[in-house]
Amino acid sequence: MSGLTLYPAIDVRGGRVVRLAQGDYARETRYGDDPLALARAYAGQGARWLHLVDLDAARAGGYTLAPLLRQVADAGLQVQTGGGVRSREDVRRILEAGAARVVVGSLSVRQPEAVMDWIGEFGAERIVVALDTRQAEDGSWRLPVHGWTEDSGQTLDALAGRYAAAGLRHLLCTDIARDGMLSGPNFGLYAHLHTVAPGLQVQASGGVSGLEDVRRAAASGCAGIVLGRALLEGRFTLAEALRC
Repeated sequence: MSGLTLYPAIDVRGGRVVRLAQGDYARETRYGDDPLALARAYAGQGARWLHLVDLDAARAGGYTLAPLLRQVADAGLQVQTGGGVRSREDVRRILEAGAARVVVGSLSVRQPEAVMDWIGEFGAERIVVALDTRQAEDGSWRLPVHGWTEDSGQTLDALAGRYAAAGLRHLLCTDIARDGMLSGPNFGLYAHLHTVAPGLQVQASGGVSGLEDVRRAAASGCAGIVLGRALLEGRFTLAEALRC
């Protein structure tokens, strides 16, 4: 599994480690009050990367985790992080605070031209485009926005292709129906993405429930997998996943 990068995830809201079910702020589960201690624990188990999400900023804008980001980076972890990224200045500030990569979510759908410019300016290794998708009745993969309540009018296939042509390297893709539900990632979706945009390094996200999901991600050609609730609830340890 040497080709697969594991990204233990820490979502922070109000200074606490939390998880949201399908992105719903009303369906929050709390897992502790010390995200830095958790990050250090993951580093102690062999993590090289951390996926850090600012849920407060994702809702209101204005990234708030710069002090935590610096401490996590000092602990020896490379961090990809996002939440509330609205502008070039946000990207610059987060990178200067110690991030290895900045994750751009809803703006990637609403203003793709701006994000493509950032890829050119900051480099393909410094930007992760995060596309949350939902399958429509006609089988197409749609890209909802505004808390997944509105259809953007764009499809995953078209936008992923545009980003690939613009030089994007890292794509984080989540099937909304699986997010936080421990039902397993949608590997059919990732196989589809490999055909639509074969040059992208796809990170699987949403629904990981056990070590078999980690094995399947590696076998399916994914470049990485984000591990959230399953790790927090002790379904397996990061050390076990790394030993797979």
